[in-house]
Amino acid sequence: MTGACAFPIIKVSSPMRIAYLECFSGMSGDMFLGALVDAGVPAQLLEDTVAALGIEARLEVSRVLRSGIAATKVDVWIGGEKDMPTEEFLAKSHDHDDAHGHPHEHGHEHHHEHEHSHAGHGAHGGEQASHSHAHEHPHGRGLAQITRIIADSRISETAKKTAIAIFEALGTAEAKIHATSIDKVHFHEVGAEDAMVDIVCAAVGAEALGVDEIISSPLNVGGGTIKCAHGTLPVPAPATVELLKEAPVYSSGVQMELVTPTGAAIVKTLVHRFATFPEMKIEKSGYGAGSRDFPGQPNVVRLVVGESAPASLVAKTSSDTVTVLEANLDDLNPQVFGYVMDRLFEEGALDAFGVPVQMKKNRPGTLLTVLCRPEDAGKLTQLIFRETTTLGVRRREEMRHTLARRWENVRTQWGEVRIKIASMNGTITNYAPEYEDCRRIAAEQHVPLKTVMQEAARIYTNSGRK
Repeated sequence: MTGACAFPIIKVSSPMRIAYLECFSGMSGDMFLGALVDAGVPAQLLEDTVAALGIEARLEVSRVLRSGIAATKVDVWIGGEKDMPTEEFLAKSHDHDDAHGHPHEHGHEHHHEHEHSHAGHGAHGGEQASHSHAHEHPHGRGLAQITRIIADSRISETAKKTAIAIFEALGTAEAKIHATSIDKVHFHEVGAEDAMVDIVCAAVGAEALGVDEIISSPLNVGGGTIKCAHGTLPVPAPATVELLKEAPVYSSGVQMELVTPTGAAIVKTLVHRFATFPEMKIEKSGYGAGSRDFPGQPNVVRLVVGESAPASLVAKTSSDTVTVLEANLDDLNPQVFGYVMDRLFEEGALDAFGVPVQMKKNRPGTLLTVLCRPEDAGKLTQLIFRETTTLGVRRREEMRHTLARRWENVRTQWGEVRIKIASMNGTITNYAPEYEDCRRIAAEQHVPLKTVMQEAARIYTNSGRK
């Protein structure tokens, strides 16, 4: 996964088919299936996929409203039983010592409780309980057994590989969280079948979209806590955090689990990159519903399918949101200021600089300005408070536009140097040797820095790659 900042523009000679996944209300397996069906993937294809698994499961597809938006709801039935509300499941389930896998829960019907000890089964978000007995299964399914079931199913080889990759991502995350190996991760039997339905159908449905690339928005992960047999866990759940490493995430303040581990595993495997809404010619869109219709925002995930803009229409710049932090410093040792700048960059600042200012009582001072990703603003603010003498840090969000950038290497007589290349509409506007490469070579080879930089630029210019 790539980060959400300064995404490169893909140069294409002809339009690509792309799908954009908007996770403003989170992401779960069943919501993704609903969005696929709503965007035109035949429900019959997904039903046939469930039948191909050879397990006692079926889908129920319905139309619902979420905050006034019509969406498709997909429910999974296992053994003739529909999803059980979490509270009832918790009351009737048993804690299996060997169940290291994660629950699979649907549609954000959480009430802040999940069965996180029974891997593969949690709150499916059913509006009402449709069964009156407990799910009591003495055995769990390991990843190897699940892989065999998928491998033996009557679906395409591509979909099999994708589904297995999603399950492996989920199992790897669980293994790390529970300090075990992936081959020892077990999914509660009902939950494992439920997860197989969501994951395999997601793989088959994504293939049926016929797109070259799936792009995702940042994910709204929610907040609060969830209860499980092992105690109370923070939201997002540990496995979800592990799966979403390097992905852009945020919380809108909704106090419930919006991104489920299964949803996170699907995103991790299927999504090529994260970005704001891409330039595209929209062909169709679909909305996948969660079970609850909570106030304030529609509980849906949106999938938009179409063609990317051809190269001649690609935006001249890419845009993203950055956080600007500012602090006035009038009594800080200049030596400390240099150290603070180094620490800011080490902790992820995109840029940092100081500007001389005249402060109150005619004292000379320095305006420290830091540009960073929104998700890094908190820790960098704490760093500024900890390392400087300021009593206050100002914060604001700003939109910035950036040129598309890439790297190429050139070989000089002293070693390789990276060239940073910026372009607009496919035309190179700027290029420059990477300073750190040139500085290292100059120090190692005892050559003037300016000589190394000039030679690297000359070799790139004469290479005809501009």
